[in-house]
Amino acid sequence: MEHDLAALERACGQCEQCPLCTGRTNLVFGTGVPDAKIMFVGEGPGMQEDLQGKPFVGKSGQLLDQYLSLIDLDREKNIYIANMVKCRPPQNRDPKPEETEACLPWLRSQVKLIRPQLIVCLGRIAAQRLISPDFRVTKQHGEMIAKGQMTFMGTFHPAALLRNPAQKADALADFQKIRAWMREH
Repeated sequence: MEHDLAALERACGQCEQCPLCTGRTNLVFGTGVPDAKIMFVGEGPGMQEDLQGKPFVGKSGQLLDQYLSLIDLDREKNIYIANMVKCRPPQNRDPKPEETEACLPWLRSQVKLIRPQLIVCLGRIAAQRLISPDFRVTKQHGEMIAKGQMTFMGTFHPAALLRNPAQKADALADFQKIRAWMREH
């Protein structure tokens, strides 16, 4: 399976389906274990991610790693992390709907290969595309939503938590729900 993900990543590196590819330093495909039961999906890479070619490695990634560590998850051991778009939007703006649509087949292929049981959407953009267009993170965070063979949950994006630390307690409660889900599955 790792070979299949590597081949998919190489193919994704050749993608020119949207203009984001022209501004990237590195493709930010995803990282983690190829048979993870839990997959985290954010919106798109920022500056540090673009420079290093890995998702969630800047300040928001450090915060995410702290939350993951509290519930015995680690990107090197038992989860996979990806983004809706694989190239950095200019000035860290939100990805445009057409950019997300252009990149969605790559994410779908990642999900198909990894076959996670739980997908945690980090932030509004991922949650509204993967869970429901009217998903509201501030109201629905932490809800486990069954869709087909998978369960989805939306929670706060770590960058939003850095901007609004008052939401950190709610995010922590969401991660505790992930731990409870893990114990049941």
